[in-house]
Amino acid sequence: MTELFWNQHANWPLLATLQFLPLAGAALLLRLGETGAATLLGRSIAGIELLLAILLYRQFDEHEAAFQFAERLDLLGPLAYHAGADGVTVLFVLLGALIVFLVTLYGMVRGLGEESRLIAVVLAVEGVMMSSLTTFNLLWFVLASGVELALVGHLIGRWSVSPERETAVSRFYQFQGVGLAMLLAGVLILGWTHHDLTGGAWTFDLFDLAGQAVPLELGAVCFFLLFYGLGVRTPIFPLHGWLPTVARHGNVAIAPALLLGVKVGIYGLVRFVLPLLPAAVEAWAPYVVGFAAAGVFYAALLAFQQTNLRSLMAFAVVSHTSLVLVGLFALDHVALQGALLLTVNFGLAATAMMLMTGLVYRRTRTTRLEKLGGLFDRIPMIGLTYFVAGLAIVGMPGTPGFDAAHLVLEAAIHRFGALPTVGAALGNVVAAGFLLWAFQRAFLAPTPAGRGGAVERASGMEWFIAVLLVVVILTAGFHMVPWLDLVETPMKALAARFGHV
Repeated sequence: MTELFWNQHANWPLLATLQFLPLAGAALLLRLGETGAATLLGRSIAGIELLLAILLYRQFDEHEAAFQFAERLDLLGPLAYHAGADGVTVLFVLLGALIVFLVTLYGMVRGLGEESRLIAVVLAVEGVMMSSLTTFNLLWFVLASGVELALVGHLIGRWSVSPERETAVSRFYQFQGVGLAMLLAGVLILGWTHHDLTGGAWTFDLFDLAGQAVPLELGAVCFFLLFYGLGVRTPIFPLHGWLPTVARHGNVAIAPALLLGVKVGIYGLVRFVLPLLPAAVEAWAPYVVGFAAAGVFYAALLAFQQTNLRSLMAFAVVSHTSLVLVGLFALDHVALQGALLLTVNFGLAATAMMLMTGLVYRRTRTTRLEKLGGLFDRIPMIGLTYFVAGLAIVGMPGTPGFDAAHLVLEAAIHRFGALPTVGAALGNVVAAGFLLWAFQRAFLAPTPAGRGGAVERASGMEWFIAVLLVVVILTAGFHMVPWLDLVETPMKALAARFGHV
């Protein structure tokens, strides 16, 4: 892994700007208080951040194998600042910036109260999330993740309307706290192992750790700790116990979109776990894929039993994240490409479905399926966006999930054989059933008796959010080649670390 310094690529430290701008904006908004100018400033900062992410993509050389835009500051010892970007980083930074921008617009139409404070917290989440996505320091990644999860927990509790929001917050912190502790333990063991084997200073830098082979037994321990810690956050089966409660009783859309739309857990697996522990990853891959194939079916079947749109979305996330794991642990560069694009596809589609669910809740004050119905005639664009997002999740042609799912399944059948691959594919078919069933119940079924008054039609801003999501999903689906090219070089380098390739 070779480094290039940022001044060879830009006139200013672009990655540091991506991290600092949202944090500075959050501090300024808290200082200004609840004013119209403050909320407008917050949305403007989110928009500028999205433009910076696009600039990062435009200046990135996808044919260069080295990390680009590298920045380093050796002032904090083991916590030395070291950042850079490859195609995977650029892909996730674009996704994160887009989702945060949409969330700030969604907050305006939802009228959640304390709007300036809400945007400030969202910007703070974005700043530490950008730090997680650009750092090469594992300890820095863990600490940034801890701050991000604390802020998301605050969003879940502060802007929830459920009387059981305290239960949701408690469950969230219990699971995420254990996961974060295990992640930290795994990182400390890696740092200690490097120090013990080299007799040098403590380091948690990706480049330093990648050059030192971890003993097999210790590598298995580190893999378990890191995989569990990131798996809770992602979430994956069977580490998903917090999600249904949080989805049903926490914030309707903003916190879930930030937490689940940008799958930092998957990013952590690709950036740190797979390249640092290749022997342990190969040894445990069949077991991970076995659990993942079971998770696709398990979560899809449970989704069919849900009577609440928010709970159904929670199990949809678990089901489709399991398919991503099948691709990651096939350990082939084609499967890795497909898994990354599936992650981005699910992030966009899940965000769209959550935001549309929030807009439905704004009108009906419920997400229970038996109390919905008859909505398509009044809010057709919201219904259409929900439908397109559902098709993207199940990988229909014209959406990013189509090519990505085929790459994953094609590589998985060569690596693991027909049984787990066909099982995962059939689970995806079940998922198509419950998502279409949910759309039919919520939007096309007859209007339930007892619902008073006409449903408010979509506002101009709601139309803008919905149309933007549909355009992004379909554009990415019909023009997949640029995104495949973006991650091809780093995924070939990653796959080359595994013996069977």
